[in-house]
Formats: sequence, C-alpha cells, structure tokens
Amino acid sequence: MKKLKGVGIGAGYFSQFHYDAWRRSDTAYITALCDVSSQNAQKTASAHDIEKIYANAQEMLEKERPDFVDIITPPETHLELCSLAASYGIPVICQKPFGGNLTTAKKIVRLFNEKNLRLIVHENFRFQPWFREIKSQIDNGLLGDRLHTLNFRLRTGDGWQDDAYMNRQPYFRTMEKLFVYETGVHYIDTFRYLAGEVKKVYAKLGRLNTNIKGEDLAWVHFEFANGTLGILDANRYNENTAQDPRYTFGEMLVEGNKGSIWLNADGSLIHKPLGRSETIVHYERPKKGFAGDCVYAAQEHYTDCLLNNKTAESEGSLYLRNLEIQEAIYTSNAKGIPVSP
Repeated sequence: MKKLKGVGIGAGYFSQFHYDAWRRSDTAYITALCDVSSQNAQKTASAHDIEKIYANAQEMLEKERPDFVDIITPPETHLELCSLAASYGIPVICQKPFGGNLTTAKKIVRLFNEKNLRLIVHENFRFQPWFREIKSQIDNGLLGDRLHTLNFRLRTGDGWQDDAYMNRQPYFRTMEKLFVYETGVHYIDTFRYLAGEVKKVYAKLGRLNTNIKGEDLAWVHFEFANGTLGILDANRYNENTAQDPRYTFGEMLVEGNKGSIWLNADGSLIHKPLGRSETIVHYERPKKGFAGDCVYAAQEHYTDCLLNNKTAESEGSLYLRNLEIQEAIYTSNAKGIPVSP
C-alpha cells in the first residue's frame, strides 16, 4: 500500500497527539518537522522517531517536497503557513481554530480553491468512537426515523484553579474568546454530524473563573433544519466523575421516536428502546492517544481521502459552516436573541 510522505509544522502540546498518530499510521509517515523552538522540535522529533528538524518552514518544504503538510500551530499563523504550502502546490491539513476568524478562514479556502489544492481542517471530535457509534445507531434506525433531541453536558474540571491551564495551554488564560472558539466549535461540528444542518442558535455565555479573560461557560440551544433540538450545556470549571474527565469530556443523551442512547463519561453507551429494557452497546473504544484515539482515526480518514481523491468530512470549504455557526453563537449571546447562522 502506498504511503503519503508528510511534514509537520509545530511542536507544541497538541502536536504530540498528531505525531504519535502519524507514527502508527498505515497510510502516511512524517519525515520532518519545523518549530520556532529548536528545543521543542528536537524533543518532539526524538519522541516520535522523526528524522529531521528545521527552523524554517520554507526550507523544509523546498528540501522535503512532501505530499502534504500538517499545520499544528496557533490560528494567527494559519494564513501565512497555508499560503506558503499553497505556493509550493502542497495539500494542507490544518489544525483548528481554523484561520482565527471566519474572514481569514474564507481567504485561505479561496486560495486553495483557486489553486485546485486540497485543504482539510483537523477536526477530530466527530471521530471519537462513541460519536461514530451513536451516528451508526441513528443511521441504522435504532432510535427511529425522527430524531427528537441531543444533549451534551461537558464538565472538564480543568478550569477552576487560580492557575488554570498553565500546565498545558497557558495561552487559554488571555484569550478574549475561549470556550466556544477553542472547544465549543468541536461540538458545533459534532452536532451537525449527528443531527444535520443548524437552523438557529440561542446562547448564554459566561466566565466562572475570574482569573481568565474569556468565557468558560456556554449554554447553547440548537434548532436543526429537520426539527431536532439540541443543547450544549458546558463549562470547564466544574468536574465530572470520570477517572479521566478529558476522555469523553462529558455525557450525552440522544433521543428519537423509537428510543434513546446514553453516553457516559467513561465512554460506555446504553441503548433504551421504547417499551423495552436497556442494553449495553458493545463497541471498540481505545484508551490510547487522545479521547478514544480520535486523532488517529481522523488522520487515517484524511490520508485515505487524499490517496483516493475522496471528499473529507472536514474539507476546508465544508468546515466554514461551523465558523458561521460559531459567530452566530457569539452574536446571540451579545444580543440576547436567537440567531440564524
């Protein structure tokens, strides 16, 4: 089987999950990485058996001539780095928050469309195994032919301390927009994956930890085009009861006209058909990598799509809709009214 040759830009906290997944990949391999910190670059390369490191992204692209670039850097760098890759005719997989804002994201997508190049946003939450299984249950009609509601309750418990986020992602503390921009966008995408197109949102956002700038609480009501209703009830301040609160990030209930399915914080799923006893849903949920090994699953999907010229689930042009809904959530909170994205 052919494997794609890739390079990575970025060696920060979350990049470790990318490189770990690439090291285990059946469809791609990473030959080099680049980071502004030579220390981070060397440490990451050593940890994931990557042969070469570079201090300059352009030099790396010129010398390596990869089949794709995995951009794992802060959003304010995305336009410059995506433009650089595009100038060399190299497809990009780009981390989120994509582009930093909707205007920049559209600019990046337009650039790649003009050059007829592939641009995929690294949106991995929909690849968490519990969401794939719930989607399978919905598609197979086990909840009926009409989806009533979906409700996700997120409690990560990593944001209540005075020094919250300092040990992992300290830049969270100074972001003007935090939860919806950095974490909530995952659930915008996942809700769309499960229930279809969003028609309207109504949001209340808040800040529980006064030591940070942005919101760490979000209550968002979704209305979907098919009549389904959804609620994202989230805060990063309070805790859930799971041994690893960042495994599933919380609990979910999905209801249809023939029954319900529960996701527990440990990843277990329970299916309750109407009028019948509940049953445990048996499915594979890995305990390696990040959140059920969703980074690995996402990246295998992306490279399969690149190898076989298939549309990825988070193709750049498709992902823009998530950012439109994200903006609508902030607008709804500011105006205190429901907003149609």
